[in-house]
Amino acid sequence: MASHCAWTWRSVPEKWPRIDTPVRNVVWAEVSDSVLEISFIARRRKKHALSLVHITGRIKDDQVQLATAFATSLLDAAYAGKRWVKRHRRLRVFVNPKSGPGASVSHYLKRVEPIFQAARCVIETTFTQHPRHAQDLVRDLDVDQYDAVVTMSGDGLIHEVVNGFAEHALPERALSIPIAPIPTGSGNGLCINLLGVEDGYDVCAAALNAVKGQPLRIDLCSITQNDTRIYSFMSQVVGLFAIVDLGTEYLRFLGSTRFLVGYVIEVLKLKPCPVKLSVQVVESDKKRMVENLHAYQARARAKTSGATVPDADTSSLAAASTVVASPLPDSKATSAPASPLDDGWITFDKPMSYVYAGKGPYVSKDFMQFPVSLPDDGLVDVVAQEITTRKAMLDAMDGSENGDSYWLSTQHYWKARAYRVEPLTSKSCLSVDGEAYPFEPFQVECHREMATVLSPCGYYQAQFDLPQDSTSS
Repeated sequence: MASHCAWTWRSVPEKWPRIDTPVRNVVWAEVSDSVLEISFIARRRKKHALSLVHITGRIKDDQVQLATAFATSLLDAAYAGKRWVKRHRRLRVFVNPKSGPGASVSHYLKRVEPIFQAARCVIETTFTQHPRHAQDLVRDLDVDQYDAVVTMSGDGLIHEVVNGFAEHALPERALSIPIAPIPTGSGNGLCINLLGVEDGYDVCAAALNAVKGQPLRIDLCSITQNDTRIYSFMSQVVGLFAIVDLGTEYLRFLGSTRFLVGYVIEVLKLKPCPVKLSVQVVESDKKRMVENLHAYQARARAKTSGATVPDADTSSLAAASTVVASPLPDSKATSAPASPLDDGWITFDKPMSYVYAGKGPYVSKDFMQFPVSLPDDGLVDVVAQEITTRKAMLDAMDGSENGDSYWLSTQHYWKARAYRVEPLTSKSCLSVDGEAYPFEPFQVECHREMATVLSPCGYYQAQFDLPQDSTSS
């Protein structure tokens, strides 16, 4: 069957005279009581958001067998080649009513739940009532009862689920359950990385991913602070962007625009980031990191299509991480952090405005902070931004959605096994995946392929290239 099909049906309203959508977007097709029913996701117009569409039509008695064969073939084609996808997925859904502008419940009931129902998924839904509600529930989740956990919120609810899984009696098994984020928060960085910029804020695209996405193993970072350990799937930040993240809650009604407003306010203040930064560096050559990114993406696309691509020279990164998933560390930080004097560690001693580290290219739709980040290289991307002029910081907003700041000479970028931050004052803040944590000394280590998410394609959907002259490094 072709990869796209178009249907025209008498029962379709005039505003839907013709429907053109990939077969992948079909979630169900069947004939029951001489009625053909097809459910799929499509766009009304090219730039519109996706919507759920139902087509039904009564079949003449002498055409029932033919229509049944068509529906069966269509459904087989819609799920064909997806050994990791089974129909009737069992979904454990968490909806945060207070995330972002506060539209999560409405989006879920009107747009997302109908898609799950159309796909004949088995769903169990909780509307969270307080912070860490989801974390408490997934800590005791029956790991054999669900095929995926769906989070309908921003990145904070994903943070809860990851840490709840880590606290589970069977943490490795729990962390193997895929997480499928649906974007209704302010940041939605993981959704953008998985679905791409165009669909990163489309709740129907994310719901389709929950129904049909393939498992993608991703790294986690563990943050040890005093005698505790927490896990981060996306970012850790101190300095300017931590203040922007945590200090703009009063602007939550603006959605993602709150970060832009907060950034301008903090740039005008231009406060230094009062920390000492030590990094266990694996790679610092910016051009080489982009080349390694392109090689990884080519292999990932080839794997999806079944083709083969020769390996590139990524020896520095290959040597940095093991070939198997990292074991889960003890929940308590019982051993002392590695000393910055150990082999491979550097100390960055220039004045900084922020330290930003994490996994995944986008942290929001307007900000690609880690353009060369890979989901499973076992390395955390660490950025230290030198103090510079207010004008330079404001100018850096131009092209931030494309990762242009990566090439700034004042922006230092490393791929690292670990890093350590030591505050020089008590008056600042630490943000982990958008959540507030004590501004105290902490160390971060990257653990390879420790968690699982659902992805439409098996890699991050972010494009980043060398500059045309290819001279930056």
